[in-house]
Amino acid sequence: MTFCVGIKVNDGIVALADTRIVRDSEQVNKQKLAEFQHAGQSLFTMTSGLRSVRDKTLTYVDEKLRTDAITCERMYQFVNLVGEQLRRVKFEDGPSLAATNHSFNLHAIVGGRLSGDQTPLLYYMYPEGNWIEAAIDSPYFIIGRTHYGKPILDRLLNYNTSLPSAVTLALLAFDATRTSVTDVDYLSGICSIQLESRLPLDWFVLEWDAMPLMSRLQRSQARPRLWKRKCGRTHQMLAFRKPTIRPYQPLSSHPLRVQCGFAAF
Repeated sequence: MTFCVGIKVNDGIVALADTRIVRDSEQVNKQKLAEFQHAGQSLFTMTSGLRSVRDKTLTYVDEKLRTDAITCERMYQFVNLVGEQLRRVKFEDGPSLAATNHSFNLHAIVGGRLSGDQTPLLYYMYPEGNWIEAAIDSPYFIIGRTHYGKPILDRLLNYNTSLPSAVTLALLAFDATRTSVTDVDYLSGICSIQLESRLPLDWFVLEWDAMPLMSRLQRSQARPRLWKRKCGRTHQMLAFRKPTIRPYQPLSSHPLRVQCGFAAF
């Protein structure tokens, strides 16, 4: 399975993806966060679904950019190109995959900034090749294992979150996922694009034992032991008081509540 998250905040974009691939009882590590260089700018894609569909689609995109001399000035044009090549792969491989009971299930997160874009942009692409864009009221996308990290982002992330804090939240969402499942784990790839920067992506590879994370982050915020301790403290702060046990009273002694459909405790 996969865990990929893309976050767009006012200060820029953050992308994080795990590298674990599980096949039956075997596991391997493969990069799921891919970079494209186009027109002097850096773009990235992250995918979940069949690895063969992902590799073939990205190969077609790269070939199209090299051989057809296509220059995309806006991010939506690049995302449309990815969608076209995804539909091409579906036309070629969809019937054979369906014949062996494999679903064409590639989901993708695409982000970056091209010369015609005022800010970095983030998109979510469906297996059909259509897409939606991240916005102020929906500043992130998750693909793959979505259930475990989503509550953290829903509660703590908004469009005005700082870029370093967005990276920290992406890490915490990832750690919550890897703690609960066996098919998501380190190493993890992280990249970021700052609002005012048109330089190539900032890339990092993360593992807990040796954290070569960007210096501007507070590393202690991302360390799992400290995160676990802080979760424990929060749990203690929110712990409910011991409930007061009241003697049971028959509903007949509360005619008004019986009439209204309420039970007395």
